[in-house]
Amino acid sequence: MCRHTAWLGAERTLADLLLERPHGLLQQSWAPRRQRHGTVNADGWGAAWWTGAGPGPARWRRAAPLWADASLASVAPHVASGCVLGAVRDATVGMPADETACAPFVAGAWALSHNGRLDRSVLPADAWPVAESVCDSAVLAAWLLQAPEEIGPRVRAAGEADPTARLNVLAADGTRLVATAWGDTLSVLRTDDGVVVASEPHDDDPRWEDVPDRSLVEADAAGVRVSPL
Repeated sequence: MCRHTAWLGAERTLADLLLERPHGLLQQSWAPRRQRHGTVNADGWGAAWWTGAGPGPARWRRAAPLWADASLASVAPHVASGCVLGAVRDATVGMPADETACAPFVAGAWALSHNGRLDRSVLPADAWPVAESVCDSAVLAAWLLQAPEEIGPRVRAAGEADPTARLNVLAADGTRLVATAWGDTLSVLRTDDGVVVASEPHDDDPRWEDVPDRSLVEADAAGVRVSPL
């Protein structure tokens, strides 16, 4: 369910990162190669990027298929950033279908996307009032972004509380990426000018590395670290 990708490194355009890769988010919105749950991601899309113009990211979301957004296709080549997070959505049955339920969700300097599902009843009550939507991903994001330094332990706690949960999370704050693999695929690509963390490879570059399930990925100026959850 859903796909996401994030870049940290030298400036790249939104078009390069989201639309132009041979198996990038645009293609993953209708033909993902590794998605284990669901077949298409046509229920919305979103992107966040950091420019230094304010304390948090710019964000653009739509509750429509990525391939149908002509405005993004025209604007994306003109917007560049050294940190970008993008997502396409396959909505969980019973969850809202509006724009507020589309990742990435934002709190302060952070943006976060969630691939998967979760029984919302396992989340603390104080996350609900600050969530952008009542959907499971939004409430999870609100809780995780209350304490971004605890994303790994909190994902583990949620997964232990709901054994059926799938908790692939991808978060960024403009200078670092944090991701978890819990029940779905996750891959990392280290390049000469940055790093990509994504649900699945956006091309066939042999440098892509598969992340083991129940792992935490952290990337910043010091490099990329993968550790067990």
